[in-house]
Amino acid sequence: MARPFRLGTTSFICPDHIIPNILELGPYFDEIELLIFESRPENVLPSNHDVKQLISLSRRFNLRYNIHLPVDAGLVCESVVQRQRNVDTIFKVIELFAPLNPSTHTLHLEMPEQTQVKKHGFLEKWQENVCAGLEILVQRLSDPGIITIETLDYPFSFIEALVEEFDLSVCIDAGHQIKYGHNLLETYKKHKSRTTIMHLHGVDFSGRNIKDHTSLDKLPENYLRQIRTILENFTGVVSLEVFNLENLNRSLTLLSRFFANIDRLPMHSRQI
Repeated sequence: MARPFRLGTTSFICPDHIIPNILELGPYFDEIELLIFESRPENVLPSNHDVKQLISLSRRFNLRYNIHLPVDAGLVCESVVQRQRNVDTIFKVIELFAPLNPSTHTLHLEMPEQTQVKKHGFLEKWQENVCAGLEILVQRLSDPGIITIETLDYPFSFIEALVEEFDLSVCIDAGHQIKYGHNLLETYKKHKSRTTIMHLHGVDFSGRNIKDHTSLDKLPENYLRQIRTILENFTGVVSLEVFNLENLNRSLTLLSRFFANIDRLPMHSRQI
């Protein structure tokens, strides 16, 4: 069947910087997830010149971008001063990429190890910190919906009320839902109207340690059926969140069993 979703992947498939990756990936995808995992040191961020190149490449390949915001600038911290600094960093990244008109900006709201959740008062205090961080950020945004909150290891129910309160969007990371034993279909059905992007990657249960962000063909068949059920009617962005060519091509091959117009990338020697 024809795929209803926009297909994307990450900006780190070949071991190089963002621009060389876009040159390789641009002809094959509708959208690229720009991985801005780190904000420090300052020169780790793409330059204004890089952004101009990205604009040119988007026109050349009829390509859009979405931004994965830095994970080292967390909003959920005890220090009010540090929280403000991290909001400043996040907003700086949003402003840097504003000329690209990104489809969304994905944000992690990290939680310490879930063993702490059982401590008296921990969850309530964590939620207060989440609320405080989001309040500072949203005040600086003309449209809070440009921020998508990603499903991580903890139950999304811990923050869903805040997502609604601040009118944010949702990024359902299917791999995280599967790895940590959450109900993917239930999460999607509950937040379908707010879900603008899905992160898709395999989860390998074969070893002692569960490994995610691998190829989709590592997923057990029951999870593949769930993903197919969702994707057959999903009209947002599906980002194959893998980080090398082999895992990307294996994932594309699997998706091509269900959807038309999905091609593998050529095996350029520089990418192997």
